[in-house]
Order: sequence, then C-alpha cells, then structure tokens
Amino acid sequence: MACGESDRRGPAALVGRSPVRDTVRMSSRSDAVPAPAPTPAWYSLLWGAVGVAFIVAVAGFWAAGEVLESVTDRDGIAMWDRPLLDWMIAARTPAADAAIAWYSNAGGPLWQPIVTAAVVAFLCWRYRSVRPFVLTLIAAGGALAMTVLGKRAVGRIRPPFEQAIPPHEVSASFPSGHSLNALVIAGILCYLVLIHLDGRRPLARVAWVAFFTVYALTMGLSRVYLGHHWLTDVLAAWVLGLAWLAMVIGVHRLWHAMRPQPDRGPVE
Repeated sequence: MACGESDRRGPAALVGRSPVRDTVRMSSRSDAVPAPAPTPAWYSLLWGAVGVAFIVAVAGFWAAGEVLESVTDRDGIAMWDRPLLDWMIAARTPAADAAIAWYSNAGGPLWQPIVTAAVVAFLCWRYRSVRPFVLTLIAAGGALAMTVLGKRAVGRIRPPFEQAIPPHEVSASFPSGHSLNALVIAGILCYLVLIHLDGRRPLARVAWVAFFTVYALTMGLSRVYLGHHWLTDVLAAWVLGLAWLAMVIGVHRLWHAMRPQPDRGPVE
C-alpha cells in the first residue's frame, strides 16, 4: 500500500520542478569562483597611471611656487599682470560687465556649493553609492584649505577697487579662490561622470571633459576681467587645483584597485 501511494505521489511531486532551475540553483552554490588575480601587466598599468598622477601633483605644486616667486620678485610671468588687466578694462562693455559678473557670482561661495550638492546628490542616487559625496567632500575641502592658507600666508593686495566691477572683494588676492575651487570641483565631477560613463561613447566623454574644462578656464578669466584678481592669482590657483585634483584621483584609483574584489556570480 505504501509503495502504491508513493508511486501515485511520485509524478505529482515532480510537478512544478524544473531540471534547469535545479541546475542553476546548484550552480549558484558550487560554481561561484573568485575574480581572477590581476596580471603583472595590469599592475604595471595601475602603477603607471598612479605615477603619472603624482608627477602631475608634484609639478603643479612646483609651478605654484614658481608663480609665487615671480610675484614676490616682480618679474617673470608677474610682469603680465598689469598689461592684461589694462587690456581687460579697455575691452569692457556694460552688457559684458553684467553677464560676466553674474557668471562669476554663480561660481562663488553661495551658488557653487548649492549646484554642486545637487549634482552630487543626483550621482549618489543614480549610482547607489556614497562615492560621489566622499570624493567631492575631500576634493572641495582640500581646495578650500589651500585657498584660506594661501591667502593668509601671502597676503597679496588685489587690484585697485576703482578698477574693479562690484561687488568688491576684501580678502587677500593670492591665490584666486573662485578659480581654484571651480577647477577642483569641475574636475572631480568630471571624473565621477567619466568612471560611470559607458566606454563605448567616446564623444560623450569628450563633451563632458570639454564642458568642465571650459567652465574652469572661463571662471578664472572672469576674475581678471572683473578686476578682482591678477593673472598670477589665477595661474597659481589653476596649478594648485590641478595638483590637488591629481592627488585625489590618484589615491582613489589606487584604493579602488587594491581593495578586495567581490566573487563573481555563477558561471553560465
């Protein structure tokens, strides 16, 4: 009797069971394999990229020192400070003054943090990661620290107020905070976009790089046009920002490559 009941239940017990599903379930338990170990060529490429980043960082800090030396000695590139400002003043028009003043204010301490926070929040939501927040916080914090410390250490006087377009700035001139922060924030946002962008879309990558580059450059030049900074203030800000940005990205790439990688899923 028991045998007969077992025979009658046998086909029913198999209803709804799929050999394929059972195979996949077993595969997920037994066929998961760790990610392959990086090859020597991979390590060479990694250390090469990190090395380039730190070379750029060292070169940037060195260049900033050279610009500061030309300012204190009043020679070299600093000899172009007055002629460029005079040329900018001669090229001013009421419409351009209003537009460039608005643009420069948009990159200042009020609106730039608001816009940056909105972009970072979107990136965190879009990619389900706190990485955009952490990297932007580190990059922006370092840029702000260099701006404050540089101004206090150098204490350079800005161009005359009567030659500047309001609102007037009262802090020290060297380096340009607008220029330094614009380059660093634009650079780190560009980096965050590129690492998530599909590698099969090279034109999109070029477009994003061009957009952020133009923003950083024009923000710096707007400070000279408005008479708020000398050329060398902006140049020092650019090279300092590039150096710091290279350090942040280089350290992040190294950390990302060296952290333990999760196991791969089942082999299909």
